[in-house]
Amino acid sequence: MKRASARRAGLTAVVALAILTVGGCRTEDVALPAASPSGDTSPRGDASPSGDASEPASPNPKPEPSGPRTLVDSPTAGGLDKVTGSEALTDVPVDPGEMRDGMTLVVGNYRAAGSQDAPVLFEGVDHVPEDTNKRREHLFRGMLEYIQWDPELGNPQAEPVEPGPLGGSVECLLASLSEDGNVICGWADEGTAAVALFENSTLADAGELFVAMRADLEH
Repeated sequence: MKRASARRAGLTAVVALAILTVGGCRTEDVALPAASPSGDTSPRGDASPSGDASEPASPNPKPEPSGPRTLVDSPTAGGLDKVTGSEALTDVPVDPGEMRDGMTLVVGNYRAAGSQDAPVLFEGVDHVPEDTNKRREHLFRGMLEYIQWDPELGNPQAEPVEPGPLGGSVECLLASLSEDGNVICGWADEGTAAVALFENSTLADAGELFVAMRADLEH
């Protein structure tokens, strides 16, 4: 009896092995990935709450250009008042260069209220069709002729000045043999050029005042 039972047990094991070999593994015997609450079993990386990769924020749009700048005949400039009445300018003391349709010429004397100091002579043009640096050079030469600078003393060298919020290029030159005297400052940007004469001044003082005046004379 024991031998018969052993043979039956062995036969049962062989049959069971054959079933597993033919049928393969059952699905409940294979490890599955854990399901998400929605039932999705696909692998995910770092996803946004919506399931899509987050997009970088778009940059702020660049401001639109403000258009060509213009000069204005301002009654005040850099804290100085435009001289009126019998002391007001009645002509253009410095040749501004070729003037074409659409260009504006602004000329004036400016002085602190109640002061008897020599006024600041300002002259500028806008809507300049050529390189404004060349127009500024023309104005510089005209201002040197106006103060009767002796060419035998050489050409005064212009020094750069911080232009301030309006940008462009600002330069001042000392037309004097001492550390103070006649200072001529000029600016040039996209479309405008201007100069001013500061008598009995220094490069530092004239440059600072010129930039302050520019803020009122150029828009």
